[in-house]
Amino acid sequence: MRVALMILLGLVIGVIGTANVMNALAARNPMPKAVMETMGYHMGELKNAIKAKQCDPAKVQHHLARLQSTATDITPVFGIDEKAFTDDASQLQNRLQQAVQAAPATCEALAAAVKPVGETCKSCHQQYR
Repeated sequence: MRVALMILLGLVIGVIGTANVMNALAARNPMPKAVMETMGYHMGELKNAIKAKQCDPAKVQHHLARLQSTATDITPVFGIDEKAFTDDASQLQNRLQQAVQAAPATCEALAAAVKPVGETCKSCHQQYR
C-alpha cells in the first residue's frame, strides 16, 4: 500500500511539473500570437459590420488603418526569413494599403476591399499555420 501511494504521489508531482514546464515553454514569445489576435479582432469587426450592414466610414477606416499598422509587424515578429513568407507579408501590406486608400464608404465597397486581404491571410495560414 505504501509503495502504491508513493508511485501515485510521484505521478501527480510529475504531471504538475510537466504542466508547469509546458506553460513556461508556450509563453516564451507571446508576440506572434498577439499580432494575429489583434489582426483577427480588427478583421472580425469589419466582417461584423458587413454582416450587420452598418459600415460607418470612420470605424471602417480605423479598423483598416490598425490592420495596416499591425501587418507591418508580421515579418519582424515571426522572424521567418523564407522568401515566400516575406512575399506573403508584403502582399498583405500592399492589399491593406489599397484598402485604406480606397476608403470604402459602403458595405459593398468594404466587402470588395476586404476580400483580397482575406484571401492573402488565408493563403499564408494554409502554408504556415
